[in-house]
Amino acid sequence: MKAVLTIAGSDSSGGAGIQADLKTIVAHRLFGESVITALTAQNTTGVAGVLDVDPAFVGAQIDAVFEDIRPDAVKIGMVSSPAIVRAIADGLRRHGAANIVVDPVMVATSGSALIADAAVDALVAELFPVAAVVTPNIPEAEVLAGMAISCAADVERAARLIADRIVAARQTAPDFVDSDAPVPAIMIKGGHGVGEPDAADDYLRLDHSEHVWLRGPRIETRNTHGTGCSLSSAIACNLAQGFAVVVAVREAKAYVAGALADGLDLGRGSGPLNHMWRYGPVPC
Repeated sequence: MKAVLTIAGSDSSGGAGIQADLKTIVAHRLFGESVITALTAQNTTGVAGVLDVDPAFVGAQIDAVFEDIRPDAVKIGMVSSPAIVRAIADGLRRHGAANIVVDPVMVATSGSALIADAAVDALVAELFPVAAVVTPNIPEAEVLAGMAISCAADVERAARLIADRIVAARQTAPDFVDSDAPVPAIMIKGGHGVGEPDAADDYLRLDHSEHVWLRGPRIETRNTHGTGCSLSSAIACNLAQGFAVVVAVREAKAYVAGALADGLDLGRGSGPLNHMWRYGPVPC
C-alpha cells in the first residue's frame, strides 16, 4: 500500500487541515500519516486560536515517519512561522522526500489569517523550490506574485511571476536544492472566480512553454471548508500512485468537485465536504 504524509495544522472541527487531508487519503485507498505543525481552535464560523508546535518537535515527527513507514508523497499545508518552515525543509532534505505538494495556506475559508508574513518568504525560499506542485488560490497568488488578479490573463501572468520568484529563491537556497531542477508546476485555483460567474476554472503552469486551463462548473454551495486542503492532498495521493502531474491535478479536481456537489451540510458557517462521496450517500 502506498503512503502519503500530510504536514499541516490540526482543525478541531474536522473539516480542514490534517483531518481533511487524512480523510482524503483514506478516500483514495492509501495509508495516511501526519506531522502536526499547529493546533487550531476553529469551527465552520471561524478560527478562535492558533498554537504553533515547537519546530524541533515538528522535525522529530518527520524523522519518526520517514524512519519507519516511508511516504510516497508529501502534502504541506498550514505552516505559520519561518522556524517551522525551516524544520520541515531540513527534515525533507534529510530523508530525500519526493512528490511534494505545497498548499500555501494563508487564510482560512472563514477569512481568518493563518500565517505570519515572514513565513510566506520562508515558504518561497525553502519549500517551493523542492515541490512538485504548488497550489495557491487567487488571494494567495496575489500575495505571492505581488499583483492584483482580475482576469484570466492576470492569472497566467501571476503564475509566471511566482515561477520567477522560485527561480530567484533557488539562487540562495540551501545546498540540497538542485538549481537545475525544473520549476514546480503551479496550479492557481479558480474557486474565488475571475472569469465566468458559473465557472470554477483552474490554471496549471507546468513549465515556461506548457500550461493548461482546467475547466469546470462552479458548484453553488456555502460549504467549502477545507476545499484547498482536500485538493492538494488528492494531488499528493495521485502523485504517490505514479500519475503524471497534469493527470494527478485533473483527477484531484474531479474528486473535490464530487465532494462539493454531494451536498453535505454541517455547521452554522462554511461547512465541510463529504470526502467519502464515492462510497455512497451519507446516512440521514
